[in-house]
Order: sequence, then C-alpha cells, then structure tokens
Amino acid sequence: MQCRLLLIAALLSASVVWAQDMESPSYDIGTPVVQDIWVNPIGGNDGNSGNTSNQALRTITAAWNRIPQGQTLTNTGYRVRLLPGSHTSIPNYWESRYGTALRPIIFQAEGAPGSAVLPDPNIFDCRYLYFIGIHFDKPFSGGDAFHLEQCENVLLRNCTVSGHTFAQEGIKVNQSQHIYIEDCDISGADDNAIDFVAVQYGHIVRSKIHDAADWVLYVKGGSAYITIDGNEVYDSSGNGGITAGQGTGFEFMTNPWLHNEAYDIKIVNNLIHDTYGAGLGVNGGYNILMAYNTLVRIGQRSHVIEVVHGRRGCDGDSAACESNRVAGGWGTAGAEAQYIPNRNVYIFNNIVYNPAPYQSEWQHFAIAGNVTPPRTSNVASPAAADDNLRICGNLIWNGPQNLSVLGDSSGCQNGNPTCNEAQLLANNQINTLFPQFVNASNGDFRPAITGNIFNAVTYPIPAFPGGDRPAPPVQPTGVLDNTVPHERTGYPRYARHRPPGAYTGGSSMRMEQIAPDTVGLRAERGYRYAIDASSDVKSWAPVAVMSNATETLLQVPVSATNEIRHYRARLLPP
Repeated sequence: MQCRLLLIAALLSASVVWAQDMESPSYDIGTPVVQDIWVNPIGGNDGNSGNTSNQALRTITAAWNRIPQGQTLTNTGYRVRLLPGSHTSIPNYWESRYGTALRPIIFQAEGAPGSAVLPDPNIFDCRYLYFIGIHFDKPFSGGDAFHLEQCENVLLRNCTVSGHTFAQEGIKVNQSQHIYIEDCDISGADDNAIDFVAVQYGHIVRSKIHDAADWVLYVKGGSAYITIDGNEVYDSSGNGGITAGQGTGFEFMTNPWLHNEAYDIKIVNNLIHDTYGAGLGVNGGYNILMAYNTLVRIGQRSHVIEVVHGRRGCDGDSAACESNRVAGGWGTAGAEAQYIPNRNVYIFNNIVYNPAPYQSEWQHFAIAGNVTPPRTSNVASPAAADDNLRICGNLIWNGPQNLSVLGDSSGCQNGNPTCNEAQLLANNQINTLFPQFVNASNGDFRPAITGNIFNAVTYPIPAFPGGDRPAPPVQPTGVLDNTVPHERTGYPRYARHRPPGAYTGGSSMRMEQIAPDTVGLRAERGYRYAIDASSDVKSWAPVAVMSNATETLLQVPVSATNEIRHYRARLLPP
C-alpha cells in the first residue's frame, strides 16, 4: 500500500510543503462485508438491538456473544463500534471466533483513538480479528495487557496498550500466524513490551514500544517472516532493545519451525534509545537482517550489539519436547542450556551514538564462540554463533578510542572469514567519525544537512545465500533479498547518498520563504527536487525541477499572487 506523507508549515502569506510517496508495510483490510453492532458503556442496554448508536448495547460481552462461535463466518462479518468510555465488561476468555478476509470481526473506537478503553483481553483460537483505535489498559497486576494464543490474522492499528508495570508482558502472542501491529503505543511491562513466541508471518511497524524491564521487544521460539520497521523502541531498565531469538521451552515451538529461535526477521529503520543492555541482539537466529537503525544511549551494562546463542530447554511437558526432538527439532527433554546457533546474521549500516559520558561498559560487540550442544539435541557440534556473520557499514561512536571491539568475546576470531577484529575495524567506522544530527539534544536524529554522516562508508547488503535451511523438518523459504527501499519517514533510499542510520538526507530537507516571490529549499547536495504550487493543497501545478549539485540552498522564483499560497518540494529519483 502506498501512502503520502504531507507536512505543512505556514510561512508569512504562503505555506510551504514537503512531500514524498512512501512505501510502508500496512495490512490491507480491503472492503469487508460486516454487520454493525454498537456498544455504549454509559447509555447502552444489552436488551437493545445494537443496530444503531441510539440502540447500542451496554457491554462488549453481549456484542461478542452475538458473533457465532466455532464456525467460519459465511454471510457477514461483524464491526463492533465502541462509543467512548470504559468498557469494563468484556469476555473472560475470547474464544473460537472465525472471521475471514471478506467477513472479519472488527472492534473499532468511534471517537478519537484511545477513547474506547478496555481491560486486558485474553484471546484464544480466533481468526481475522481487528482492533482499531482502542486503548487497552491493565488495571491490576498479573498476566498480560493483551494476550493472543493460536490465532490467525490479527491486526492492532492505532491502539495503545498500557501495562503500567502491572503487566508481565504488554503484548504477548504465542503459537499464532499473521500478526500485524501498526501505529500503536505499547508500554509498561514488568518483562517485555512485546513478546512473540512461535509466531510466523506479520509485522510490527511505525509504533512506539517502550518502558519494559527486560528486552523491550523480542521474537523467539521459532518466530519467522516478521518485519520490524520504523518503530521507536526505548526505555529498557533491565536489558535491551530488540532481539531476534532468545530462549524457549521446546514444547512451545510449532512444526516445522523447530530449530532456530528466529528465522527470516528484518529489523530496519528503527530508532532505539535508552536501553541498559544491548540495543540490538540475535540469540539463535537464521537469516536475520539488522540494517539502517539508529541507536542512542544503549548498552551501558556491557556492549551495544550482541550475537550469541539462543537458549533451549523443556519446561515440563517432556513428551511434547521428545516429540519435537524426534521430528528433527533442536532440543532435548532436559534442562535449559544456551546452544542454539546462528547462521547468516547481517548487521549493516546502522548508527550507534553514545554521547559522552554515556558509553558501554566493556566493549562494542559481544559475539559468542563455539559451544558443544547436548549430544541428543540434533544440533551439530560445535554450535557456532558467528556462522556467516557479517557486520559492515556501521557508524559507531561509543566511549574512548581504546574501548575494546570484542572484549572477552570468543567469537569472530581470526579464523572466521566473514567476521574478525581486523574486518570489523576495516569495514565499520568505530570511534573515527562523530555523527552530526539535526538536533540530537532534542531527539532529532536525522543527519544534519551537510553533516559528516554523509561521509560515512556504507555497503550494499547482499541477499541471504539460500539453500542452507536446517532440516528436518524444512521450513518455507523466507525473503532472501535484503533491499531496504525506504527509510524511517518513508523517503526512498537511492543508490547514491545512502547514509547509515534510520534516516536519509531527503528526510532532512526543509523549505522556507525568503521573499514574497522566492521560496528556498535547504537540502542535501546531489538530489533532484520538483517544486509545485497550489491554491488549495488539493491540486498541484509544477513550478520547477531543480538539483543542488553544489549548494545546500536552492532559491526558487514563485508567484506572489494571493491565489497561489502553497508550495511543496518532492524528492525525485536520480
């Protein structure tokens, strides 16, 4: 789906606009067939028809009970339209409602986003279930603020999930597929703000995810084919930002994803800041991409990025663990240990910025060496954490010049052809280039116009090799291509001027009115821009196409008439 980003700034008698087509993952709801059920927690009555707002039901429980249970919807889907207020009466257990793509089940706030407030739902075995504009509030301790189990095609869009530290997890999803989180705010967990276990297919995009006591966000337990793009991830008091993999009870994994902790995860364009532990991590991952992220004030506890083994153990159901082992999975029916290997982890073109006196305590990277897995675990020995690990094009400013690159890490030693200390120093800029941002002190981490971030060397990201998935059982192949076509705010990443970090130069451009008949465009050198004019910000007429090969300020003659009051600049392909 394509969207248009449009920012308008009034300047004197005219306004100036900068705009750009953007591609960003969004779940396509389509044009569903639905029957409306209205719910008013203040003035409704469960004896009403629920067909209109003035015949609204009072409780979500009554609305939920009107949706057939245990059968696929064939005639109509349902849209539950929630009027503002606290909807405290919800099902104890949301179970076995089966929407379809054409006939989904939608819960939608009818006021402003967040005006309809629900306590913590516990949802099991549901399909095509969408939540739009709802605030989920955890009112007491214990459990999760939002929990899904064995569900398919669930969407959270423009929602807030507040655990207030009462919740163990903000959003917990296990043994589910096609889970989509878009433009949400998730916070306040005693453990993780988002925890995916055995979740395949989906995305987490354009969201604020914060205030957690462990990792802010992780996908583990055989989670696969998930894009984590354009989020702001911050405030972990006990651990780190985003990790692919971690540790899982073997019985909770689903066939055929029984080997690695995480498969085919793409973590791109995120702003990650203020995490006590590493900003990014891989713990037992296969085909993991971490590219074009900006990390700020991270890793004080030890290191800024980690690549280590995942953990695996059996949490009590020894029969299920043994069944997964016999099927070829990696694990045993015994105690937990850390031996799940990594393969094909690519960490490219990120920025790590720890402004003094903030720094990681011991080193830049923590990379594990080989370990010996349990004899009956099906894991080949030795189990490597750095098999085809590639770390290139990262701009790192962290601590003193002599801060250790690898510290006491036993991985990435001299015999490793893709990752060793000499390679890390040669292919990354580590404490050699101080990154200059637009306004770092106020949280604006776009590259400064004409700043030195554009002097950093970045590298094209190769595709994953393919043909090397662990087996048996064999998992579906993910997307091997590692192109990152857009940046955090949606501007394209052209072949030229592709700086590290979550933002490009195009996102740093700005317009200003120099005179009644002159508009100025400040932008990075080497781009082309189209200047358009409009009287109503609905239809636009071209004024000029210009490039700034040498200067950062383009001066554009424009009309000074009252009819033409708006101008915009569009970044053009090279």
